[in-house]
Amino acid sequence: MDLVDIDDLSVTDLGAVLDRAAELKAGSGPEAGTSAGQPLDGQTLAMIFEKPSTRTRVSFETGMTQLGGHAIFLGPDDIHLGHGEPIRDTARAVSRYADFIMARVFDHTDVEGLAEYATVPVVNGLTDDAHPCQTLADLLTVREKFGFDSHVAWVGDGNNVCQSFVLGAAMVGLDVTVATPEGYGIDDAVYERAAELGDPPERTTDPEAAVADADVVYTDVWVSMGQEDEREEKLRAFEGFQVTTELLGDRPLMHCLPAHRGEEVTDEALESDNAIVWDQAENRMHAQNGLLVWLAERS
Repeated sequence: MDLVDIDDLSVTDLGAVLDRAAELKAGSGPEAGTSAGQPLDGQTLAMIFEKPSTRTRVSFETGMTQLGGHAIFLGPDDIHLGHGEPIRDTARAVSRYADFIMARVFDHTDVEGLAEYATVPVVNGLTDDAHPCQTLADLLTVREKFGFDSHVAWVGDGNNVCQSFVLGAAMVGLDVTVATPEGYGIDDAVYERAAELGDPPERTTDPEAAVADADVVYTDVWVSMGQEDEREEKLRAFEGFQVTTELLGDRPLMHCLPAHRGEEVTDEALESDNAIVWDQAENRMHAQNGLLVWLAERS
């Protein structure tokens, strides 16, 4: 089985992955006094990176070490995905060496191609369309702190993180309101998928209306990697969508990081006691650990 999009998991599977992540988290770290064990002893994760990322690399690599396995970093200078060698050949070859493949790339179809031809589980570490690993971490964080009977307001761009999040939220029954400028909302196809999975998000162009009944506020960068040529246009379009301490109020703040302080969120809001972004960042590792162990247990 692969995780290319969050809804590749069934609702039952999603719950099982989150449960496994929580179990592994509870058994790890110095405060727990015990080891998480080594359920992936001797196994290897091949990590393909077209897009650099501090959190994705460190969380996967550290997680594999904790679980008794090993991670191999394959950056742009090590592998040229789809250039010089077809993706199907890369998938077949790497499958002979590694037990899992994680790919963080631009084009979503590249991960789909890896998943089609690999004979080991393929995990989407981020594409321009989706970020299911972030959604696992987000849902783990919300479940830990508030439960799924809460209401999350997304304020900002309807980007890949947002699109995966609304799908995952629909699967667990989490209420979401998405506030974006006109023309920057989630894709209609994603909205329709969310409606098929459960309750789709409410959509608005008014940030204040979005947060009015929210328990949590979530934001992300307005200018994603690869969109630098759209920067000035987006900064103008997103005027009024910055998460400030005034907009946040006493609500907790989530952000998938890295943050562009002074753009989508103020430094004051991110440094406030309301920010739970560091717990959220830590949960990337625990959620991914849960996913990898769950995938291994199914094979």
